[in-house]
Amino acid sequence: MVGDFGKDGAAVAFLRLAMRLALVMALAMLSACSARQIIVHSVADQLAGQGQAAEEDLELAREASAFYLKLSESVLRKAPGHLPLAEAVSGGFTQYAYAFVAADAERLESRDAKGAQRLRERAARLYLRGHQHARRALEQRRPDIFKALASADRKGWPVLEKGEVGVAYWAAAALGGYISLSKDDPDAVADLPLAVRLATIAWELDPGYGEGALASLMGAFEAARPGGTRARASEYFDQGIAAGAGANAGAFVAKAEGVALPAQDRPAFEALLRQALGAAKLRRDLQNEVMRERAQRLLESADDLF
Repeated sequence: MVGDFGKDGAAVAFLRLAMRLALVMALAMLSACSARQIIVHSVADQLAGQGQAAEEDLELAREASAFYLKLSESVLRKAPGHLPLAEAVSGGFTQYAYAFVAADAERLESRDAKGAQRLRERAARLYLRGHQHARRALEQRRPDIFKALASADRKGWPVLEKGEVGVAYWAAAALGGYISLSKDDPDAVADLPLAVRLATIAWELDPGYGEGALASLMGAFEAARPGGTRARASEYFDQGIAAGAGANAGAFVAKAEGVALPAQDRPAFEALLRQALGAAKLRRDLQNEVMRERAQRLLESADDLF
């Protein structure tokens, strides 16, 4: 006898009961820590997708950035291996340091040298913070990556996976920013080859990353590193301009500062900055707005630079 269920009804009732018991057992085995990790990764996924690239109002972006960065950073500390969030957080700190803090230092320099220096020191700390977040994320997946990159032997450098390119880019860019503001610190300057190598292994996998941002970073490193040449730097910058289809203002500014300015070629310098202004009109977003302001400021300062 199987009661009122009948054979099929009994089977269905038993299956439902078994599923409920299995669910209860699964929930019982799910520790509070594991539950938090599920929630953390869910939040991390959401935060990683919430960029401010489309925001063109610099003041609004600045006001929102601090809260976003602190929230994202607190979540990332719980899930340090979450690559998309690590990329967003590292990029956020790096861009905040460059667009707001370091830029403020430049504007303040002529009126308050000590105040400008304090801002540069703060920007350096923010760059380093951005680098450390990206570095930890890479080390979660590849514990020996930075040990391998410490070697000058190219054969020992790791080959990245596609999903690691963005984190490696920001790790390199943030470290480069930190070094640029720490020129009196020999230990910081000694890390320039590491930054170059990080950018190189990312570039080798995805040279068009960031609509030319990575190629432009390679150009900046080529122009800055001992033994680098302006000709090779110019090739990288041109690649960045092409990857951005002429709508990446940063690539034009980078070439103006990395090639034309050191060569004291004022016509080329001003022409590139005007191209940057044109690119900023083609695509209205936060990055282009930051570079539009920088291009305008550099044009206004041309008499002092040449």
